[in-house]
Amino acid sequence: MPADPPLKVSSDMYAIIRTGGKQAKVSEGDVIDVERLSADGDEVSFTPLLVVNDKGKVFSGRDKLKSAKVTAKVVGAGAGEKIDIFKYKAKTGYRRRSGHRQKFTTIEITKIQPPRAQKKSADEASADEGEEA
Repeated sequence: MPADPPLKVSSDMYAIIRTGGKQAKVSEGDVIDVERLSADGDEVSFTPLLVVNDKGKVFSGRDKLKSAKVTAKVVGAGAGEKIDIFKYKAKTGYRRRSGHRQKFTTIEITKIQPPRAQKKSADEASADEGEEA
């Protein structure tokens, strides 16, 4: 009997990213196809729309997510299935035939960096001290 394959150590952290007008839920190690990216290097980074960390804490505000980042490695590129388009109008001899193959890029999510804890400004810190007294 063959041995069981090693279990993938996965974290419960995930993020929602937006690329190509679509959104995708990703976690570290995921390999997904996205709309064609003009990636000049091997790595691409996205600013997430939402991050859920290992403890289940949700970060979703734009100001909080400025410091968050999802890093991915470009694995390859390709084209989707061919879609045939045929236009026809009866009794006029009008026939048009064309096709389309959507281009995509395959990426592997390498790291999800949650937002850093923001330091309180001096005004907020003094207001907090006043409330404790």
